[in-house]
Amino acid sequence: MTEIQSAVLVFVLLLASTGIGVVVRPLLPEEHKAQETVQLVQLVVGMLVTFAALVLGLLTASAKTVFDTTDNDVRSYAAAIIELDHTMRDYGADLDTTRALLRAYTAAAVASTWPAEAPPPGDYYPKVEASPHASGKLASRPLGEMLERAQRQVRLLEPADAYHHKLADDAATRFEQLIALRWKLIEEAHGSISYPFDRILVGWLLIIFLCFGLIAPRNALSLVTITLGALSIASAVLVILDLDTPFSGPIMIHSQPMREALGYQSR
Repeated sequence: MTEIQSAVLVFVLLLASTGIGVVVRPLLPEEHKAQETVQLVQLVVGMLVTFAALVLGLLTASAKTVFDTTDNDVRSYAAAIIELDHTMRDYGADLDTTRALLRAYTAAAVASTWPAEAPPPGDYYPKVEASPHASGKLASRPLGEMLERAQRQVRLLEPADAYHHKLADDAATRFEQLIALRWKLIEEAHGSISYPFDRILVGWLLIIFLCFGLIAPRNALSLVTITLGALSIASAVLVILDLDTPFSGPIMIHSQPMREALGYQSR
């Protein structure tokens, strides 16, 4: 289920919960509609609203932290690609094939990770099918094999002098760092929200809106206010889920750092 589908589902459930409260209210005995009972319900609703607001705030902050961390890691990944290409360029013609392979990897990674954007021009890179899952876009086996093949070529170098030996060691180290960063991005793409906890929060919200339906007066203003409240909660859920999956949904990590790295490799 996508982030938008989840938010729409929450919106529908909240309105349905309110509707149940509206339907049940006329069926309750008169003693259940006493002022003391209504005040008790209001107190309980206020307590649940406080808990839900606190949890929503914490989830939003956590998801925003995940998004910002991943954005910084993508920039670090692009910088690592540039530095690795620069080292291989200094080594000389023996690594021209490896540089071309790394450039093809970068272009394929951009095209598969950001399929909604225009792919890099040219036919020098494989067209890897974009996965619907956020982590699948980065953990693609063909892309991983391209990196491993390029790393293997660096390890098989036979430097002729101390200068090239130092560059070969530097390139091998940078390849290890690049692959480690790639796996870090793959893990971050899974998100950090605990879905059982997320369902508990939705349960609290359903109880709150059920109580709204029990105590709200039957007029158009109450209906509009409750609908706007449900819409606000659903939009907050959308933002939380979208920020927690940085490579999918309406709010995505920008591809510009990787495109700049590709542009540097093309010089």
